[in-house]
Amino acid sequence: MMPAFTPEQDGFRKEVCKLLCEDAVRAEIAQTRRMPYGQESGLLEVHQRLGKLGWLAVNWPERYGGADATIVEKAILTEEMIRHGVPENVHSLGIDIVGMAIHLFGTQEQKDRFLPRLARGEITANVLFSEPDVGSDLASLTTRAEPDGDGWRLYGRKIYNMKAQHSDFALCAARTSTGPVNFFGITLFLVPLQSMGVVIEPVWNLSEERFDLVTLDGIRVGREDVLGEVDDGWQVLGKVLPLERTGLDHSAKAERTLAALREHAPPGCEQRLVQLETRVRAARLLAWRCVANLHEGRPDEVHSATAKWYTSETAKEVSVAAVELLGPQALLDARDPEAIAEGVFDAALREAPGLTLAQGSSEIMLFFVATSKLGLPS
Repeated sequence: MMPAFTPEQDGFRKEVCKLLCEDAVRAEIAQTRRMPYGQESGLLEVHQRLGKLGWLAVNWPERYGGADATIVEKAILTEEMIRHGVPENVHSLGIDIVGMAIHLFGTQEQKDRFLPRLARGEITANVLFSEPDVGSDLASLTTRAEPDGDGWRLYGRKIYNMKAQHSDFALCAARTSTGPVNFFGITLFLVPLQSMGVVIEPVWNLSEERFDLVTLDGIRVGREDVLGEVDDGWQVLGKVLPLERTGLDHSAKAERTLAALREHAPPGCEQRLVQLETRVRAARLLAWRCVANLHEGRPDEVHSATAKWYTSETAKEVSVAAVELLGPQALLDARDPEAIAEGVFDAALREAPGLTLAQGSSEIMLFFVATSKLGLPS
C-alpha cells in the first residue's frame, strides 16, 4: 500500500519535478557535487527559485512567503529535492526546524523578522544543540546564558552543527538557571552567527558536508531573541524535534541510491535488489504515515521514533549493499571522471553513519520505543 495523493498534490509534484529537471538546475547541482574538497554549498539559486514560487516553505502562510499548503506538499517537496540530488540540509535546517519552531512558538515580531526571508531563500539558519561530552543527553547541556542588563551573554561550545559557516542565525539552547531537574532552566535563543563573540571552526568528517564547532564567547542577546518562555525551552524542543523525525528524508535518500543501483548492478543481483526494494518501500510507508499523522493533527512520537530508526538504518543498508555489489569503483566520488552515477554511491556510504545518529541515534530511538510503548524497564 502506497500513500494516496489528491490530483492537486500529484500536480504539485509534477511541477516541482519539472523545475528540478531543468538544464540550469541540473548543471548547478552537478557543480555543487564537484566543488573542491573543503568547500561546500550554502543557499543555491534553485532554493531562491523555489522561494520565489512560494515552494521553499510551501506549508507556511502566504504572508510569511509560503503558499498556504499543507505538510503533505511540504513532504512532497522534500522528497523530490532529495530524489533529484538537491543539497537539502540548508533547507531542512533553516525551514523545517528553525523556521517551523519560529512559526509555532515565535512572537509576531520574530515571525516578521525571520520567516519571509527564510522562505524566499535570502537567509538561512541552523541549530546549536549538541555539545562536546554531552552526546545525546541534551538536558545535560552546559552552555550558559548569564544575565546582562535586560538580556544575556552566552558562553559555551556547540559541536556537530551543519552549515553554521553559511548560516545567518541559529536556534541555540542554553541554560538560564539550574535546579534539581535538568529539563528545567533551558532557554532557546535566536543567535546571530556573523557577529563578534561567535567563532566557527570546521570539524572535518567523512561525509560530503563538514560539521562545525561553534564557540559562543559572550555574544549578547536580548529578550526579543528568546524563542518561547525563559527556562521553558525543553517544552519547545519536545514539540519541534518530533516534527523532523518523519524519516522521509532518509527514505528518499535510500530510494535515490537504490534507483542508481538498479541501473548499474551487475547480473545475478536480482534477489538482493528485491530485498532492498522491499525495505525501501516499507521505509517510505513508515515515513508517509508520520506525515499523515502530522497532517491529521495527531503526531505520534513513538511512531516517529520507529520511522526515524527504520528509515535511517535502511538508507545505511542500501549504501553498504551498493558498494558490496559494485565493488571498489563505487567508492569514486563525483570529482573523479570514472565515478559511477556521478559518485552517488560514495556519497551515500560516507553519509550513512551520520543518518543513524542525527535527529536521535538508533539506540536512543529503540530505547524510547521500548520504554514508552512496550513497557520495558528503562
